[in-house]
Amino acid sequence: MKQRSMSSSSPDPKSGRSSLAFDLDGTVTREEILPAIARELDLFDEMSLLTDLTLRGEISFERSFRLRFQILRNVPLARIQDITGSVRLDPDIAAFIRAEADRCFIVTGNLDLWVAPLMTVLPCRWFCSKGHLGPTGAVELGEVQLKSRAIRELRSSGSDVVAIGDSSNDVPMFEEADVGIAYGGVHEPVAALHEMADYVVYDGATLCRLLATL
Repeated sequence: MKQRSMSSSSPDPKSGRSSLAFDLDGTVTREEILPAIARELDLFDEMSLLTDLTLRGEISFERSFRLRFQILRNVPLARIQDITGSVRLDPDIAAFIRAEADRCFIVTGNLDLWVAPLMTVLPCRWFCSKGHLGPTGAVELGEVQLKSRAIRELRSSGSDVVAIGDSSNDVPMFEEADVGIAYGGVHEPVAALHEMADYVVYDGATLCRLLATL
């Protein structure tokens, strides 16, 4: 792909507009969600190590998420949702998603029950890992969301797909998407995304201006 660097529901294939698939953590949000939860619960060191290994691609996302889930599984759901509800969003990206909700999609491996408060403020379609409450009231992990599968589902509707992300676990999205945008709003995008991306963008306002043209 030719890379261009820039600074500061179901899609409708007849509209001619691309479907926009956003990574959540560090892309739409201004911080990684699981470490933010762990920080509030004095579990930050354990969570941070696994998160860093995952962002660098040294451990698979699915394995990492299952390990991170074990760290948090006994925390009451209401407590986690209180924390995720206070996670900061990039204001420009969040406003764009609200305005273009019909063609915007969040693609995250994070757990649907944990990120439910964010779903209420970003009213687009979400692809998430699945959880449910067990007989004791504890959260149990079901299916872990594979990002490549989400992009294939979006493409099956007939629309082109633009993927926006920053870390190694976004590589499968870029491999399946028609256009890839490496976004460095919180983290420098990993080298693999730099190599695959059509665009590299470092702030939310610039990203939204670009997305408006696609």
